Amino acid sequence: MGLKLSHRFGIFLLRLFSTTWRYEIIGRIPEKPLIIAFWHGLMLPVWKYFSKHEPTAVVSLSKDGEVLSEILEKWNYELIRGSSSKGGKEVLESIVDIANRGFTLITPDGPQGPIYEFKAGAIIASQRSSVPLVLCGVKIKSKILFKKSWDRFELPCPFSKIILNFFEPMKFEKESDKGEIDKLLKYCELKLKELSNINE
Repeated sequence: MGLKLSHRFGIFLLRLFSTTWRYEIIGRIPEKPLIIAFWHGLMLPVWKYFSKHEPTAVVSLSKDGEVLSEILEKWNYELIRGSSSKGGKEVLESIVDIANRGFTLITPDGPQGPIYEFKAGAIIASQRSSVPLVLCGVKIKSKILFKKSWDRFELPCPFSKIILNFFEPMKFEKESDKGEIDKLLKYCELKLKELSNINE
């Protein structure tokens, strides 16, 4: 089924507003290929920023995912549909297959949280594809905050300044065991919170 008229109008407004967002970049964005991870609640300005690079996005099969897919298709994304809870193995295989083509964008605490909990998919995909992982912190200066959403979703206002803070590319040993993976997950989680100025 298609999206409701209200959803389509909302997508139209979002696309219009997104053309006014003003970006400041901290750090250096390495050349392709790259896997880029950022928090679910801060995702919109990152999706928009990379839309000019013919990127790939991992999007859930939920109703919210349907709306996001519509937005990302308008922004010229190739989509991988699924998540760690639905079709996780197939999604991971798809990421590994496609990661060497360019930019692959992932929200490691999505699609349902817990908020700011870095799940293993991005690291495992980076390991298996030998494509570096970069953490992208996001700070939105003027925004609407949806406090009741699980991810405390932030919608940038028109003409908002948005800071994208990129950490240095990380490569991981393919032979890492579960204990090493757990340490990497905790490190990435803390670093991504720091880059986004999140204090819990």
